[in-house]
Amino acid sequence: MNAESDERSEVAAPVAPASATGDGRQAERELGSRAPAFIRTSKVLHLSWQVGIFVVGLAVVGAGIVMLPLPGPGWLVIFGGMAIWATEFVWAQLVLRWTRRKVTEAAQRALDPKVRRRNIILTTLGLVIIAVLVGIYVWKFGITMPWEIDQ
Repeated sequence: MNAESDERSEVAAPVAPASATGDGRQAERELGSRAPAFIRTSKVLHLSWQVGIFVVGLAVVGAGIVMLPLPGPGWLVIFGGMAIWATEFVWAQLVLRWTRRKVTEAAQRALDPKVRRRNIILTTLGLVIIAVLVGIYVWKFGITMPWEIDQ
């Protein structure tokens, strides 16, 4: 029995814990470098690989930060840069796991029927208030098209 269990432990890869959402469908990947094996064998080559990954990720994250106030998908680009960093750095992998967990939790909360009902009621109430305010403005001042305005 001991010989069999020893053989199994050598052959079987350790199973990563299930995702934090509790559904157990997807196992999380191992932490650490995902560089090709021939790069990891050489310390100098691996260090230059890490520097390259860091520079590319920094450029993508920087572009995402620039896109936050400007038109463009800023947050999407920032998370893309984090995903680039996560191919090589454990801290970025942990940040992405935390972010994925929080986004999943928020999506589950948003799908809750009570929350959806509350959001629909608040949206309807807001639209009614805006319609009343627009109606009062039109009643008081009327509608004048820009090309009919006298100087």
